[in-house]
Amino acid sequence: IYNEYLIYTTVYYYNICIFRLFFKGIEYLHQSSIRVHGNLKSTNCLITNKWTLQLSDFGLNELRYATDECTRYDDEMQYYKNMLWHSPEQLRARIKSVYMPPCQKHDVYSFAIILHEIMTRQGAWGKYNREPKEIVSKLCAIPCSEKDAFRPSMEDVQCQDYVVKVITDGWAENPADRPEITDVAIRLKRMRQGMKTNIVDNMLARLEKYASNLEDLVSERTRLLEEEKRKTEALLHRMLPKSVATQLMRGKYVVPESFDAVTIYFSDIVGFTELSSSSTPMEVVNMLNDLYTLFDSIISNYDVYKVETIGDAYMVVSGLPECNGDRHASEISLMALELLDAVKTFHIQHRPAQQLKLRIGLHTGPVVSGVVGLTMPRYCLFGDTVNTASRMESNGEALRIHVSSQTKTVLDSIGGFLLERRGLVKMKGKGEQLTYWLEGHHDGPSRRKEQFSAPLTPLFNGPQGGQAAGSPDRRQSLIPDTVEISALSIHTPTPLLPNGGARPARIHASNSLIQKR
Repeated sequence: IYNEYLIYTTVYYYNICIFRLFFKGIEYLHQSSIRVHGNLKSTNCLITNKWTLQLSDFGLNELRYATDECTRYDDEMQYYKNMLWHSPEQLRARIKSVYMPPCQKHDVYSFAIILHEIMTRQGAWGKYNREPKEIVSKLCAIPCSEKDAFRPSMEDVQCQDYVVKVITDGWAENPADRPEITDVAIRLKRMRQGMKTNIVDNMLARLEKYASNLEDLVSERTRLLEEEKRKTEALLHRMLPKSVATQLMRGKYVVPESFDAVTIYFSDIVGFTELSSSSTPMEVVNMLNDLYTLFDSIISNYDVYKVETIGDAYMVVSGLPECNGDRHASEISLMALELLDAVKTFHIQHRPAQQLKLRIGLHTGPVVSGVVGLTMPRYCLFGDTVNTASRMESNGEALRIHVSSQTKTVLDSIGGFLLERRGLVKMKGKGEQLTYWLEGHHDGPSRRKEQFSAPLTPLFNGPQGGQAAGSPDRRQSLIPDTVEISALSIHTPTPLLPNGGARPARIHASNSLIQKR
């Protein structure tokens, strides 16, 4: 009753089952030769290990009265505590040292005190913060009227009106006004309407309800967990190829792979250093965020993979990690044409009158790919093809697409592309190279309709809510690719080489490390 950790409804249902058992016991006593309990109080209502109620400490009332009076001064506090359930007329007789035989009306009064105790869950006399001796003294005083009778407070008692009526009628000043115990049982029968009267059945029903609620709660938490897992995996798939990310999440070693032919795209912004020096850091970040958000939305329509962005440099590859025949050259070329067309109308927020000048270089050749690092794993490309593509970009011109002869050969075999011979260009570490300008396609510029990957949308909303991909928040703009992959739950085996050795600073291709494609 007094356990504050049990919610009210749980105690309420439990007590209803207890009432049924109580009335069975008290009615049996009243109909037996004993006729009356005589010492009814909450401490004499015992719950067994089988969840049944037993009434104890009844009978031998005259002997108990004599014993109480003899030990009254040995433990006065306990004596008056025991008197809190006694009727006023019994207490007045005790003051006069007169024994009053108990009757059934006295049991009704005691039950009213117990019922009040159960409903308030605060013990006999509830919130009345006085010593038991003072309470007994006030009870012994004869009231002028029924309304003036001293009784426990009924304020803030959480129960139905008919229960309040049973309590107040049960502790009436005049014993004749108190109802019979059978009438009390009938009046309280309404409390268990629609409920199982067996306490074990009721507890099982409650447990089933709790189990159902728990299942709903677990389902909701599982849904939230799956949603967060989906966001984390989506973020990882943006930073690594899907096949590589899946291997890392499974804790498997990602074997470096060799690809015979891929096409690499490099671009940067002409005059970016001068533009950065005359702009604030936040203006530069916002500009790059707008630009790369535009680029990301375009490349999602092509069979390509964005390797990385470093400052104003943008690197994209096609033909890995999944081979696509010779389509890698056409995919990169069509993507480059669309990016160049889009950048011509790109609007710089803090320099609306200035046009952004993009310089693009393309090259086709073999590469080796692999995941490097433990703390912040990165998917990197290795080989001379990467260096050549970078040289094609750096030796190009603003708002033009510089193409190597190797890429031009593949495009000619595909057909439909317009290329202009530039001539021999001297490149650092390469000597003179024959290069071309990619001018367009026979079908003209057209935006790719189909999508090879899902459109990029914000994965995690901030306190103020997420922003659309094309509308970055100026106060909190971030360049894509700046999120650290180490924040994700990737279990990469410690030894990155099959022989257990540490990964060298430079990767040297060998038959044991490279899976030929």
